[in-house]
Amino acid sequence: MGMRRPEVPMGNEWLALALPLAVALDFWLGDPPRMPHPVRWMGKAIDILEPRFRGLKLSTTTAGALMTTTLVIGVWLIGVIVVNLANKFNPLAGIAVQAILLFTCISAKDLANAAHKVGKSLSDSGIEAGRREVSMIVGREVDRLDDTGVIRAAVETVAENLVDGVISPIFFAVIGGAPLALAFKMVNTLDSMIGYKNERYLEFGRFAARLDDVVNYVPARLSVPIVALGAKLLNLDWRNVLSVARRDSRLHASPNAGYPEAAFSGALWLWMGGPNYYHGRLVEKPVIGKGLSDAQPAHIENACRLMLTTAVLVYAFAELSILVTRGLS
Repeated sequence: MGMRRPEVPMGNEWLALALPLAVALDFWLGDPPRMPHPVRWMGKAIDILEPRFRGLKLSTTTAGALMTTTLVIGVWLIGVIVVNLANKFNPLAGIAVQAILLFTCISAKDLANAAHKVGKSLSDSGIEAGRREVSMIVGREVDRLDDTGVIRAAVETVAENLVDGVISPIFFAVIGGAPLALAFKMVNTLDSMIGYKNERYLEFGRFAARLDDVVNYVPARLSVPIVALGAKLLNLDWRNVLSVARRDSRLHASPNAGYPEAAFSGALWLWMGGPNYYHGRLVEKPVIGKGLSDAQPAHIENACRLMLTTAVLVYAFAELSILVTRGLS
């Protein structure tokens, strides 16, 4: 009798091995600038396809929705094909491919590095250097920002991108592995490129913007208790996280961004939001954490520590969820 071939782990069992590798790669490497990156390819695909879809004999809104749907489903299908081919080739190849794809969807280290560059440039070279660095990670005009404005912009970016860059991709990875995490990044990339409320994209990007709101709805709200736990581990004010989030999370114009921002505001005792200029126009945004302190250089470091701690907690909860699901199946 021949030796029985060992069973190949499938589904979530693969993910339980791939996810920790992906998180470790992100914390170790960040986003290597010369490495081929799916998100960059997504951006190029949007640039190439936008004029083609605009040229269709459809309403602008319908054309944008069709392009968004095509790209999101297309990226998901490519992810499914690549992962399945790797799985069939070799179990270790399947794990490695999922880990690498998931790694490209997570951006905790890059987010922390970008914020640290803002703080270092501001302290070492002054306001112009700080403005220059923060302009790389925010959409607002930076020419009018003072030191506290630059710091606050960096902290707000860390808070808001905790959801886009960490919680949401891991959340969707738990549900559908690397292919669904890639589909989320496609949605997120579409929103960042065509989800603007300006003359060019108000109609064409409307569906992409709404879809981004939908996919981030649950992860944004999960951010509050996880940030509170991270704050407790770092001896920050976790009770104030819950208090400010309960009071101010719905003040933000975005249905989702107010939750992580309010959570960070409470933990750091830092007010956020307020008026800012976008494309030459003053936008009056409500203040989150009204009455808390103004931004100080230490807030960037504390925000990054809180974001990275929260990222580790998100990974731990995701891994536990995968293992529990595997045990029940």
